[in-house]
Amino acid sequence: MPPSKQELYLKELQNFCWDNGFNPEPMRTERLAYFAQLVADKNKSVNLVSRRDVDSIIENHVFISAYITQYIPEKTIKFLDIGTGGGFPGIPIAIMRPDMRGVLADSTGKKIEAVKEFIDKLKLSNVVAENKRVESPEFIEQHKGTFDLVVSRGTVPLIILFRYSLPLVKDKAYIMAMKGGSLEEEFKKAEIKYKSYIKKSTIYELYYKPTNIRNKKGKKLVLIELIK
Repeated sequence: MPPSKQELYLKELQNFCWDNGFNPEPMRTERLAYFAQLVADKNKSVNLVSRRDVDSIIENHVFISAYITQYIPEKTIKFLDIGTGGGFPGIPIAIMRPDMRGVLADSTGKKIEAVKEFIDKLKLSNVVAENKRVESPEFIEQHKGTFDLVVSRGTVPLIILFRYSLPLVKDKAYIMAMKGGSLEEEFKKAEIKYKSYIKKSTIYELYYKPTNIRNKKGKKLVLIELIK
């Protein structure tokens, strides 16, 4: 009997983890593989990741979203995932960090319905999905000053991410954004406008074995420490 899609995803995910000295608990790896299967199946009816990207769902979406949890600062308790789409990176973060609570927000109703379904099937009790714009007065009223980490892997420019984040974060908090390509111009614009809020900023090159050893894919993680 040939292996199931979930078993193939699990094997691929384990290989990426082993190659990079990243050792999640086996139960977490299994849940991540199940999540990959859920997204791939749902993607046939709802566009959660690009169609051509489904074949690379482990590397480009699930593994990398789990891998960045190594960079989450200590003592962060509650996170907001802005523009979560199909649940990235929010659901992998919730799986890897059951000690954290999170809100996964997106303005596209179909995507949030899918994410709610994933949360339910994965039995995740530490995250909720909300079909809201994070800049809306009702979302701000509901969540004002409650997050100590904002994550995003969307295409939102950093300057906009700052604007969205500041009303929603605690006095000390972090922005963590997954980005591609050159960030110099984008970072400069954000820094000019929001310099007084930036305590520290670091850009990490997200290289990994065996397919992105010298970060030829240009994957980066921006981590910004904020003080209001």
